[in-house]
Amino acid sequence: MIRILSILVGLFFTLALVWSFGIGAVNFASEGLPHTAETRFHEHPKHLHLASDGPFGKFDKQQLQRGFQVYKEVCAACHSLNHVAFRDLSQLGYNEDEVKAIAAGFQVPGVDPNTGEATTRAGMPTDYFPKPFANDIAARAANNNAIPPDLSLMAKARHDGAAYVYSLLTGYQDQPAELLKDFPEAKTGPGLHYNPYFANLNLAMAPPLTGEGQVEYSDGTKSSVDQMSQDVAAFLVWTAEPTLEKRKQTGWPVLGFLLFLTVLGYMAYRNVWADKKH
Repeated sequence: MIRILSILVGLFFTLALVWSFGIGAVNFASEGLPHTAETRFHEHPKHLHLASDGPFGKFDKQQLQRGFQVYKEVCAACHSLNHVAFRDLSQLGYNEDEVKAIAAGFQVPGVDPNTGEATTRAGMPTDYFPKPFANDIAARAANNNAIPPDLSLMAKARHDGAAYVYSLLTGYQDQPAELLKDFPEAKTGPGLHYNPYFANLNLAMAPPLTGEGQVEYSDGTKSSVDQMSQDVAAFLVWTAEPTLEKRKQTGWPVLGFLLFLTVLGYMAYRNVWADKKH
């Protein structure tokens, strides 16, 4: 009796779940997604191919150095790299003296040995990139009440990471007339900028890359907005996963070893049970 009752209760809840799922599916099919400006005009990131893509991908160190140059000359004014130390830049191909020179170009928090008071000093290779603002209040005051996010893990924190960064940087544009006609309440407000690759279409960050020649690349590459966007996106892939190359190089031998063990185990199984009758 108890078993029958348990089966009936389980059947009831199963039918209730199927019923609610069916009602939800019917409602979605008839009504679709909410009719909002975001669902209609938000765009997926553009396609971006980087040398680090794919199972055999490797970092293009020349591009990473260009991306770092864009970060240092443009992005560092607002965005931090909390998880990157200056000495890590040696992985981009910079030698020891170049790393020291780069670090010395930044002012990092320090302590006056004579008074014990907080002060700043020239950076050293062991230091991490300093924050551009003293605190969140200062960051909000300088950025239309928005706190610029740390970029260290941005390529991992956003869907389609590098492509998202590239699309966002190249996606600033005027609001479409159709959007303003159908959703007048979605008009971009003061201090905001329309970008269809951003979740709510408007963000406080003004276009950081404004035109060709904004950054003068040391390798002579033409610094168009598109090129600078690709380069800084590639750089942020490295900051988010500096061991990417090593992971891929290690992965293939591991997969080969596992495949070998699988074949070996199967052959051992056949040999052990060859003379056994089922």
